[in-house]
Amino acid sequence: MDLSYSAEHEDFRRQTVAFIEANRHLAPRPGGPSALAWQALLIENGYAARTIPKAYGGYGAEPDILKSRIIAEEFARAQISPGMGGQGISMLVPTLLEMGTEEQKVQFIGPTLRGEMLWCQGYSEPNAGSDLASLATKGELVGEEWVINGQKIWTSTAHLAHWMFCLVRTEPDAAKHEGISFLLFSMETPGIEIRPLVDMTGAANFNEVFFTDVRVPQHQIVGRRGQGWQVANSILRHERGSLADPNTMLSRVNALADMMKTETLDGRPVMDNPIYRDRLMQIQGRVLAMRCNDLRLLSAAVNRQNPGVAAMVVKLQGTELRHELEALAIDVLGELGLLYGDTPRLRGHGSWQRDYMYFLGLIIGGGTSQIQKNIIAERGLGMPREAKLASA
Repeated sequence: MDLSYSAEHEDFRRQTVAFIEANRHLAPRPGGPSALAWQALLIENGYAARTIPKAYGGYGAEPDILKSRIIAEEFARAQISPGMGGQGISMLVPTLLEMGTEEQKVQFIGPTLRGEMLWCQGYSEPNAGSDLASLATKGELVGEEWVINGQKIWTSTAHLAHWMFCLVRTEPDAAKHEGISFLLFSMETPGIEIRPLVDMTGAANFNEVFFTDVRVPQHQIVGRRGQGWQVANSILRHERGSLADPNTMLSRVNALADMMKTETLDGRPVMDNPIYRDRLMQIQGRVLAMRCNDLRLLSAAVNRQNPGVAAMVVKLQGTELRHELEALAIDVLGELGLLYGDTPRLRGHGSWQRDYMYFLGLIIGGGTSQIQKNIIAERGLGMPREAKLASA
């Protein structure tokens, strides 16, 4: 694996660093500049939506995996926002580019990239979480409309989203993983009821969503009828990769190290304490290992190779490691780590406490750690499949 960059890429890195230094005062922060304006600036200069065609609202550059990686590295190093993320940009847009119709690409990708159209994901149900294929929300084709009835749960940002991408069972007599379709519809469609769920962060990040005779135009299906499981798996690949960016983790480790130099324990910087310093070094070592694994994925992508197990470990390791990182920060802060809410004694605007609780949820979301271990064992290492209870 050759880790060196060409002269062209080194020059691109210098351009990226120069852009960051010239514009970092415009980056969004609490009470500061707008995230929408920052997103527009990044798209205009090719630092967001870089390879998405101009016809769909992107920058239109030729795909270059190394340049995309340089952008991610330098924005993480500078500890400023790399642009808007979320389920629409990171998951739906690449799926529409792969499987959407021309009309769907034109209608949805541009507003989503600009942050004008927010999306939520209608996947989990009360009896279909980790076993997603057991979903029971029904979609029946009546005339030229799908009529949806059922319930979703743990739907993050449903109370803020303008649109939902949703899995519904349209062929009730088909096998479990078949007969599911992938539909797009506005959250203002009559028949949708949203009930917020307050989690341990104190915020309503999740929701229950109920559908009663929700009518969706027939053409708002992505992929073919009854083949939504293939679309869902494409989305899940994008989701699991987006949950564990090693560059973001390294940026977070560096911020924690800075905090350990300023916070004190018995009158001395926490960094001088061998127990805390050892914990930091263990986490830093694992983050650097994840970064090397990420370079292995990059090398495989450049050479059009199947990354195999290297891709399967990302979600499992990334989310658990990030939670441990935030937990160390809480311990470093001592009694200040117990604070939550609006107080001048908060460090990092309360992000350490918020992310500690939030990433505990991400260990479960997008396929639990137990599910990830099964995937690695069965698909990656070729071990026997997990034993199942016999049907009654």
